[in-house]
Amino acid sequence: MNERYSRQELFRPIGKEGQNKIRQKSVLIVGAGALGAASAESLTRAGVKRIVLVDRDYVDWTNLQRQQLYTENDAKQQLPKVIAAKNRLAEINSEVEIQAHVMDMGIEEAEELIKGINLILDATDNFETRLLINDLSQKYKVPWIYGACVGSYGISYTIIPGQGPCLNCFINKIPAYNQTCDTAGIIAPAVQMVTAYQTAEALKILVEDFQGVRRKIVTFDLWENQHVQLGMEKAKKEDCPSCGKNPTYPHLEKNAALKTAVLCGRDTVQIRPSFNREIDLKEMEQRLSPHGKVRRNLYLLELQNGSRRLVLFKDGRALVHGTKDAAEAKSLYHRFLG
Repeated sequence: MNERYSRQELFRPIGKEGQNKIRQKSVLIVGAGALGAASAESLTRAGVKRIVLVDRDYVDWTNLQRQQLYTENDAKQQLPKVIAAKNRLAEINSEVEIQAHVMDMGIEEAEELIKGINLILDATDNFETRLLINDLSQKYKVPWIYGACVGSYGISYTIIPGQGPCLNCFINKIPAYNQTCDTAGIIAPAVQMVTAYQTAEALKILVEDFQGVRRKIVTFDLWENQHVQLGMEKAKKEDCPSCGKNPTYPHLEKNAALKTAVLCGRDTVQIRPSFNREIDLKEMEQRLSPHGKVRRNLYLLELQNGSRRLVLFKDGRALVHGTKDAAEAKSLYHRFLG
């Protein structure tokens, strides 16, 4: 067991001192899908003290192509992803404490989970949660690493409170790519590339080598052979409500979350996004047509997906028919709209 981390310790920027620091650190990973599973495995092998995993979903057959911790047996049992991940990670490294939370992380849950955490890894599928993570990071001075991938495209950026802009400063400047794995598909190499960027940055932060942290946002498209790094220093806003001179952390307020309401007397949940978004209904029709029967007029679009019917309006508001479960409705909304 004493040789377990020897090759990592031989890497000079880490060494024995850095490994000792890694062994004292706790990481919160929000999402246990493709990115979350891969990052959790890498950090478990690296020997962190504790990993806190949060995810609301269970293992599905469509996950197995890219979500590396899960097996056919997990899909057969429909195990919650964090439980399946915990079982596998315990076999990889029994020294690491794995805490698994089957939940849709909201504001109250986030405020509890952040306690004792040294780093947050983003493995989510929507900007509502990312903006929550961003404000959580700024309020409690905990670094976080943004990451996303779809198709053959990926993006990553490291945010350290007090150093440079936060996500809220430049969210409108992020290269537009608002498709999802359910609408555009995904290849496993894109997942592995984002994971490599995220976990490399994670190790730098865990050994406290902040000078080595990459200060640029990186985007790539493996199929199109594109790779771009963008400096974000000028994106910093002094009046940013999340990281400016007088922060209010708006995405930690109760009215900041995606708003859901079960409509009285109807088997329907209404969803309103937490920030304004303009939907191109014609483009959305093309994107969603492989996933069910789609109808569109000048004002709205309707998707029939199994027993659920989603009606989407131009302003991003949606009605999810066929359920009274707000969590299920939100999951469907994020699945198709990102």
